[in-house]
Amino acid sequence: METRADSFLRLVRRSQRGKLKIYLGYCAGVGKTYQMLLEGQRFKEDSIDVVVGLVETHGREETECLLQGLEVVSRRRIQYRGIEIREMDLDAVIARKPAVVLVDELAHTNVPGSRNAKRYQDVEEILAAGIHVISTLNVQHLESLYDTVEQVTGVKVRERIPDRVVAEADQIVNVDITTEDLRRRLEEGKVYTTERIETALTRFFRQSNLEQLRELTLRELAAQIDSRRRAPLADDIPSSPDQIMVCLSSRSPNSEALLRYASRLAGRLNRNWYAVYVQTSSESPTKIDSETQRVLSNALTLAQQLGATVFTYKGDDVVKTILQFAREYRVGHIVVGRSERKLPLRKRWSGKATLVQRLVEDAKGTTVVVLDTREVGIGPAARLEKSAVEATQGIRPPAAARPGASPLGEIAVLIWDEPMEKETAMRRLLSACCRQSRKVPEEEAWQALSQRELQGSTFLGEDVALPHARLAGMEHAVVGLGIARQGVSEPAAGKSVRIVFLLLSPISPPEVHVRFLRLISRLTQHALLRRELLKVRNAEEAGRVLKEHVAGLESHTPAAN
Repeated sequence: METRADSFLRLVRRSQRGKLKIYLGYCAGVGKTYQMLLEGQRFKEDSIDVVVGLVETHGREETECLLQGLEVVSRRRIQYRGIEIREMDLDAVIARKPAVVLVDELAHTNVPGSRNAKRYQDVEEILAAGIHVISTLNVQHLESLYDTVEQVTGVKVRERIPDRVVAEADQIVNVDITTEDLRRRLEEGKVYTTERIETALTRFFRQSNLEQLRELTLRELAAQIDSRRRAPLADDIPSSPDQIMVCLSSRSPNSEALLRYASRLAGRLNRNWYAVYVQTSSESPTKIDSETQRVLSNALTLAQQLGATVFTYKGDDVVKTILQFAREYRVGHIVVGRSERKLPLRKRWSGKATLVQRLVEDAKGTTVVVLDTREVGIGPAARLEKSAVEATQGIRPPAAARPGASPLGEIAVLIWDEPMEKETAMRRLLSACCRQSRKVPEEEAWQALSQRELQGSTFLGEDVALPHARLAGMEHAVVGLGIARQGVSEPAAGKSVRIVFLLLSPISPPEVHVRFLRLISRLTQHALLRRELLKVRNAEEAGRVLKEHVAGLESHTPAAN
């Protein structure tokens, strides 16, 4: 019978690109690092070139014993505020180029001044170099579980990673022991040093905390298994009108809780999800204070990190805009926060409805989930106001890509060394797309793109813009990529980016547009891709880099144990 180590070893031997395996646990001390080192020793016995990039033993004798005989890459010494800190030497690991590297504590935050802010970003660079990685992670570090973990334990987890890191892992192994055994290990000094034991037992390591964290881990693993089981069939089944959108507002008391809930819901349903912000005339940048702008910007950035495709629209009828988006993008679940503000008594007497009341009343055939985000805990507070799932008949799946072709198709690439404004960049990219695909009506496409920009900015954040439009008469989607070394500015919004994707797709079926938007959005979440694109010398090199990263998203064959 094939063991977990055998399974990952098989992936290592056949792959040309780095694979990622994560040992997932519910708390420190369950044995993640121990299991990772055991597998490292197994690889060494099988003559696989394995090194230790970084392992934290925390003084645990049994863990330190497993390091014996393994090659350890020396750490990099960094001075920070007068203190010497030792971090993983990313360049040394890549230069050594082993077959497999062991990297502990995936959610670790690097010392300021490091090339990457987080260790998982270091791991992404190692994987891109064709090196396989085995790492460790505790469930409380997943971004979407932040509010739930705080509610369960009373602890704000500072170090967090995007859920996509786990979703894109090739293997996940649950390292599990009973909560009683873990507390016994703690009491015996096998987890923390003596002076920390009593505090840990009475705080984070309380029996109730551990039981709930263990349950969260098992649920997360079950969700990952279900998602991976269904993923290979995704292109074979019709896209249903059950996508998920979360409605953001500059006045929302806790947009982060809304986003994390929507992320978990999308994961359970294995659906795409969107974060939509409708900017009213009273919320223009000149009319809201800088703190509100900062909170809103952080929410949109978090939405991207959690895997949402972000849309911004302008309109004073928020409900109408939300429902129009829901119909156009086949949304089945709308997640909205309960407003802190109440209508004046006079308006209530006259029968005027709140935004949420109007949304529930007018959302025919759509599930509306209203969360009371005034409290951090969103589990029991989530309230289903209305439930009716729209029928799915008659929806065609998106056309399959040609065998061996990139999911993005042929891309028109432009590289600019001079600064320019957004309209100029869009015009040039559109012309390049029209030269590549003669069937694109340039003037009609420009009108559609301009109209979409009037509805709301398509600057995504993370140094990327994604102007897009749907056109009648098109048969295939067309993508353009502009790389602006000196930046592309949007004076009206006071923003600037250096990477611009331009997307034109058929008006029907809408799934084609959604699929391309999501793929581009997922790609641009990777800091390594953005950095590599900004270094390319010509269009051919840009195309190759993009194709490699697309292949990286599509090629792994994930498994969970």
